[in-house]
Amino acid sequence: MEQVKLHDKVFERYIPHAKIQEAVRSLALRVREDAGDRVPVFMVVLKGGMVFAADFAKYYRGDMVLDYIRVKSYSGTRSTGRMEWLIEPSEQLKGRPVYLLEDIVDTGNTLAFMLDRLAAYEPAYVKIVSLFYKPEAYRKDIPLNFVGMEIPNKFIVGYGLDYDELGRNLKDVYQLKA
Repeated sequence: MEQVKLHDKVFERYIPHAKIQEAVRSLALRVREDAGDRVPVFMVVLKGGMVFAADFAKYYRGDMVLDYIRVKSYSGTRSTGRMEWLIEPSEQLKGRPVYLLEDIVDTGNTLAFMLDRLAAYEPAYVKIVSLFYKPEAYRKDIPLNFVGMEIPNKFIVGYGLDYDELGRNLKDVYQLKA
């Protein structure tokens, strides 16, 4: 099994790039069908969502607008439980359909924080599009509209996800070695 070392931790290859691409393509097709003739604003959650969003945009076959927000809640391999809103939306969202492109949803704390903040912009609706979802870790009642893959509650890196800023550029996803 292929491994990588990031800082002081070793990670094993977990999800190959081809499988990730299948999930992203499927999400783009499903969201396109849901959006219909509307021009959605895809709100990309930085930094981790950048790789997912770039591939998602390539597969999405319709008009769209990309915008970006940034929230910080992690330090190392653990959530701090404290949310920081670092970058606010730059697009006018009032009355527009918004799809929040998330790389991963685990506890749902960050998601709840973002949805609360986005509500102030008065979008027509906000739907959640998450590439990865950890149902064992999820603690909220917020419905996830589109999920690419359900995964166990283990720490992962690659494909935009990081461990203290390293590993985002790995094309496959790696799981922390036990």
